[in-house]
Amino acid sequence: MERATDIAAAVESTVDSLLGVFENARLAQTPATPPAQLRVLTIISRNDHVNMSRLAEMLDVVPSSASRLCDRLEATGLLRRVPDPRDRREVRLLPTPAARRLLDELRERRRAALAEVLDRMPPARRIELVRSLAAFEDAASAATEEPADGLRTA
Repeated sequence: MERATDIAAAVESTVDSLLGVFENARLAQTPATPPAQLRVLTIISRNDHVNMSRLAEMLDVVPSSASRLCDRLEATGLLRRVPDPRDRREVRLLPTPAARRLLDELRERRRAALAEVLDRMPPARRIELVRSLAAFEDAASAATEEPADGLRTA
């Protein structure tokens, strides 16, 4: 399995397994939060000064769809809309403490589920996995840093 396409297929299969572990962790939460709503909460938790337009852009949806998602999150007490102090015409989206708790609990569930899988691996293979993932992250970061024309400047 030396061809990049064979390796890509193996990685894709592994990612599917990883996503399954994450999905099971999400479904174990009561009540289970829909993936689209979790994505909104993750975005607004990681980015300061997110407004509806920026959120719609980040989700790659029309603003009305983003607004409906926010309506649902606001109704469940997971999101607040507040005037942006820099521009009162804009509305900032903020996670509530309940949203932060929900994301923290989900992160803990995911890590626990991953730990269960990793515990079934021999220690040497876990070390190998971490090294391989670090190398993958480095390669992915380098790819995003390259100019669109493929030419690097010194």
